Amino acid sequence: MRGPRWNTAFLILVLTFLLAPFLVVFLSAFSSGETLAFPPAGLSLRWLGFVFTVAAFQGSFLTSLAVAVVATLLSLLLGVPVAYALSRFRVPGAELIRTVLTTPLIIPGIVVGLGLLRYFIIVYNVPIYSGLILGHTALLIPYAVRVVSASLGNLRPDIEDAAHTLGASRVRVFWSVVLPNIRGAVVSASVLAFITSFNQVPVSLFLTGPGVSTLPIQMLSYMEYTFDPSIAALSTVLVAFTVLIVLGAERLLGLSRYV
Repeated sequence: MRGPRWNTAFLILVLTFLLAPFLVVFLSAFSSGETLAFPPAGLSLRWLGFVFTVAAFQGSFLTSLAVAVVATLLSLLLGVPVAYALSRFRVPGAELIRTVLTTPLIIPGIVVGLGLLRYFIIVYNVPIYSGLILGHTALLIPYAVRVVSASLGNLRPDIEDAAHTLGASRVRVFWSVVLPNIRGAVVSASVLAFITSFNQVPVSLFLTGPGVSTLPIQMLSYMEYTFDPSIAALSTVLVAFTVLIVLGAERLLGLSRYV
């Protein structure tokens, strides 16, 4: 009996450790005070309504949304063919390619951001919007490759061979046979990529510039000069937004089957 009790107690302790910071932010979002404090002096929806009226948040939200959508589409356009090639053909140096594609997930984001700043902005003077999209795309390609590769691993190659034997070209086999069978993985990869891009901080911190800022970076800048509960309120809104997307994808597509 002691074993299960200790396991339960340890699980509760870990969950408390993980969820306690969010609980502090969540309760602070409903504060009625003028400054960010915990526990809040009173409860109010004032700051939740306030964040939707700040022009800086509105503009940066649209920037984050546009960058995330474009970067997600580009990562899928590049990542899905790569995943298919690595899964179905004998590509020279396939393991090396997989390792290189994994490096953006392993290397600290601040190092990736510094490298992209040096490469895109300083050397080639890429416009800010283009630099953000290219930088986020580089981070998202590994998600597309890994998630789609997992789905392709469960798709029997002889189905494609049968279609090819019946006269379909490789391109038609991909569009008519492969893609419909992996569309769940493609959508799941797009959800993961979108959330990662929208909430990205280290890379965006190096690639944003005057007049162009993503929402997470705008929140950091806002906190330098203001210490009211609006940041806690906006953080709560973003967490709820992210959770709803993930739960929706899991319910409709079974996201956990691909990640």
